[in-house]
Amino acid sequence: MTSTAAASDQGSPASADDVRRILGLGELDNDKLLDIMGLRPSMVDVEQASLWLAGDPDVFGAGEPLPRVAGEIVSILTADEEEPPQTR
Repeated sequence: MTSTAAASDQGSPASADDVRRILGLGELDNDKLLDIMGLRPSMVDVEQASLWLAGDPDVFGAGEPLPRVAGEIVSILTADEEEPPQTR
């Protein structure tokens, strides 16, 4: 992808169907979907969140945080995850 293509994609708004398709969440909880759509994410935001959730740290570089909207999408999707039990 060229930098020109990347720049033009950043402004493309993601639809609810895009969010479900890119994140691989066909049966996404409606409340979470509404929260994500309330962020008015671009296609790039959703793709970045998907890569982060898939565990591909090389995409962003070591120690680099997710961009704001992508990070909020990840937070919404992982909010209900249980913490692993702590051992003593």
